[in-house]
Amino acid sequence: MSRSISASRVATLVTGFDRSPAYAGLAAALRLLIGDGRILLDTRLPSERELTEALAVSRTTVTRAYAELRDCGYAEARQGAGTFTRVPGGRRRALDNALLPYSGDEDAIDLNCAAASAPPGVAKAYAAAVEELPAHLGGHGYFPAGIPMLQAAIAAMYAARGLPTRPEQIMVTPGALTAAAIVAQALTGPGDRLMVESPVYPNATQALRQNGARLVPSPVDPDGWDLDAVAATLQQTRPTLAYLIPDFQNPTGNLMSDEQRAAYAEHLRVTRTVAVVDEAHQSLPLEGQAMPRPFASYAASTISIGSASKSFWGGLRLGWIRASDEQMVQLTRARVGFDLGAPVFEQLVLARLLADPEPVLAEQRSRLRSQRDRLAAAVASHLPDWRFRLPAGGLALWCELPHAAATAVVAEAERRGVILAPGPVFAAEGGLDRFVRIPWTLPGDQLEEAVVRLAAAWATLGHGDHPRPRIMVA
Repeated sequence: MSRSISASRVATLVTGFDRSPAYAGLAAALRLLIGDGRILLDTRLPSERELTEALAVSRTTVTRAYAELRDCGYAEARQGAGTFTRVPGGRRRALDNALLPYSGDEDAIDLNCAAASAPPGVAKAYAAAVEELPAHLGGHGYFPAGIPMLQAAIAAMYAARGLPTRPEQIMVTPGALTAAAIVAQALTGPGDRLMVESPVYPNATQALRQNGARLVPSPVDPDGWDLDAVAATLQQTRPTLAYLIPDFQNPTGNLMSDEQRAAYAEHLRVTRTVAVVDEAHQSLPLEGQAMPRPFASYAASTISIGSASKSFWGGLRLGWIRASDEQMVQLTRARVGFDLGAPVFEQLVLARLLADPEPVLAEQRSRLRSQRDRLAAAVASHLPDWRFRLPAGGLALWCELPHAAATAVVAEAERRGVILAPGPVFAAEGGLDRFVRIPWTLPGDQLEEAVVRLAAAWATLGHGDHPRPRIMVA
């Protein structure tokens, strides 16, 4: 059954649109609303007569505005049914293509998935695990909490970061998304509120809401966290859980300081909200800097989620949960509803890597730092009117466009063989069509070529030259 939107609602949403000329201003306002997700895709727009009356404009104004929407790909006329919203490139541009592999030609550059290839040292760990595996084949192979040697290795990693942890506080999972789903299953129910950052990693919110929790967005600005706004959201909504990414936040790249972590933890304590902290990028500082203490150092009730995929290799599908003993009882009950443990072979690989992680991680960071710098230089050179902060770690640039056109430019870039995610993919409740995420996880030559194609896509949309962006170190 098709959705529709009333003329009065459209009139409210476009209040104050530019009337010089009115048809162009109305079309621009509607493009923004559709691109931002405030008017959903495949929604039937009001008839020209209805919108003419609601806006107190001429019929010609609405007719020309709708024609402009159709010409630029934001609407389509369906015989006998009316005018329906769409976006350039179709519905699949509103999806995370990491879950829908691109089937284009061999020249396509996929920048949608922020994960690098395996650094040197990973293959050696796999080879060593092959030799260790036979010793485990005599048992049943089920380890819902993880094989003991890997639990101990992860616990030791937390202890080295200044957070004493026992192996019994660790649960190994087939990736961080499974970890998030287990937490949601164990600690939330239908109707519970769950605060999430916005922008946010979209696959995580999908995992967290699977038990019926209602998402409450908490905006993260390109410059960082507004802790006063966080406190207000917590006080007004009293969420059960709060999902946050303090270590090179995905997608903004922001890093939360120790002082901010302490203040954030105090706000959570007041509302008795449990923090679910995603630490997937924690081991990727690219400037040799010391990292802040784990968020759980400031809030004992914190549930920490980690991942091997971003630090070592995406194909090493392992994550983990660190929680209190009481929480671990609840998590274990929920865990058996998903599976009876992560693959033993991969656990042996990760245990071997964590026994001496620094050589592999140092190589990974060096490579990522070089690729980050080449990507940033290319964007500054070829897309001078795009603004971004240069993150001190993590995996991606969060680029701000001069105006809301991310969905359109990403669609045009795809036609030129570059696949990347527009801002609305990362929005908890719509919006963010002024932003594009560009990972630096491919070799430098591919990144530079991708930016050249992206700049050509941007130019195709009719944008001229503007002053160079202000590039700031986060």
